[in-house]
Amino acid sequence: MGSAVDLSVNLGTFSLANPVLGASGTFGYGLEFTPFVDLNRIGGFCTKGLSLKPRIGNPAPRVVETAAGMLNSIGLENVGFDRFRDEKLPHLQMYNCRVICNFFGDTVAEYEEMAHALSLLERVDALEMNISCPNVEEGGVQFSADPKTVEKVVGAARRATDKFLIVKLSPNVTDITQTAKAAEAAGANAVSLVNTYVGMVLDAETARPYLGNGNGTGGLSGPAIKPIALNMVYQTSQAVTIPVIGLGGIRTAEDAIEYILAGASAIQVGTANFFDPRATMKILDGLTDWCREHGIDRIESLRGRAWKK
Repeated sequence: MGSAVDLSVNLGTFSLANPVLGASGTFGYGLEFTPFVDLNRIGGFCTKGLSLKPRIGNPAPRVVETAAGMLNSIGLENVGFDRFRDEKLPHLQMYNCRVICNFFGDTVAEYEEMAHALSLLERVDALEMNISCPNVEEGGVQFSADPKTVEKVVGAARRATDKFLIVKLSPNVTDITQTAKAAEAAGANAVSLVNTYVGMVLDAETARPYLGNGNGTGGLSGPAIKPIALNMVYQTSQAVTIPVIGLGGIRTAEDAIEYILAGASAIQVGTANFFDPRATMKILDGLTDWCREHGIDRIESLRGRAWKK
């Protein structure tokens, strides 16, 4: 068996049994993965992004495979707050893992209302704000586009909840460290990065975009983005004092270790869940094996080693 390895991690006031989390949009509401994943073993998961009212999402086709990942334009389809509370959450009571509710809104007021509503749900352990959404009050510009807007929307959510608040950052900005600093200034307890990159796939036969959402663009995820996302985690973890959760192209335990070395307190597994629904479990087991092989008895000791001199 070898020596025991302590995989527990501490994100300030929020602790995890281990750093492995299922990423929002790829892990459903957790329940879909129970045939493949022991939810009592992983650190937790982020739900599919939730809104106040149900959303049907974008027209098909909504997903296309790329050379080293995938492009999606799901359109934030979800069951809405009421159905999540009444139909999904009760089935999660039997599991010990952390339930992190990802949420979004079209306006600052909707973010505030959603944060308050989720804060009333006892089984919800933490919230994750998706700010890669258009602000309909400002002509559709993404909330993540400007640090002042980030500070405004995060501040509104912060005032509405006493839950541990994670802000999920978009990489489609000039300087992600400034976005992270704005989120921290507004009261975020942690940041998660990165969300998907804007991309496009064309059908060579029709000369039209493959995705059917009107503008043809979608979010690129998977191994293709890992080097860029890893660099952003490396930079951001040195720019803020709050914990950083890393994601982007994580498929193996070694990928997860790289993010932790770059300064991440925890990691999220996303696209890998689509081609292997047991990816989170394999990465978790791999972390223990890697630490044993390298004489590491506590995984938190690796955090930030890449930039600590």
